[in-house]
Amino acid sequence: MAKVFLIGYMGCGKSSLGRKLAKMTGMRFVDMDGEIEQREGASVSDIFQYEGEEYFRRTERALIEEIAQSEESLVVSTGGGVPTWKDNMECMNSLGSTIYLRRTAKQIASRLSPHGRQKRPKLRGLNDEELVAFMTTNMAEREPFYSQAKYCVDCAERSDAELIDYILQIVKDDE
Repeated sequence: MAKVFLIGYMGCGKSSLGRKLAKMTGMRFVDMDGEIEQREGASVSDIFQYEGEEYFRRTERALIEEIAQSEESLVVSTGGGVPTWKDNMECMNSLGSTIYLRRTAKQIASRLSPHGRQKRPKLRGLNDEELVAFMTTNMAEREPFYSQAKYCVDCAERSDAELIDYILQIVKDDE
C-alpha cells in the first residue's frame, strides 16, 4: 500500500499533478482541502473565518490520521499549510513518499487564475507585485517545513508530463 503526499505552496500544482498521477497509477486521489470542504460543508476560507486556523489545522491532522489507517494506495494533495503544523511532516514521512513540488513565487503567481487568487483568503485583493512579495516571504517561512520532505522536485524547467514521469520514478524507487 503506497501513500504519496504532494506538498508545496498553494498554487504549485499539487492537485493538478496529483489527479494525473493517481489516474496513471490507479491509486485513489485525495485532495485534503476538497475533502475537508466536503465534510464541513464550507469552503476553506469560510472555515478559517468562522472556526479559526487552529480548528482547520486540527481537521487536517485528523484527515492525515485517517489516511494513515487506510489500507488503500493513495495520492494525497496536502494543503499548503499542512507541513507547517506540529509534527505533520514527521507523520507523513513515516506513512509514505513525501514530495515537495518547488516553484518560485513568480512561477506560482503566473499560474494562478483570478479565481485561484480569489478563493485563497490570503491572496485576495493583492496586485501582482504585492502577490509575489507576500508569497516570497510566506514561502521562506514555510521552506524549513517543506524541505523535510523525502524528495524535492524543482518544477521550473519541467512540463507536467515530465514531472509525472519523474514522480512515478521516485515512487517506484521508494517502494
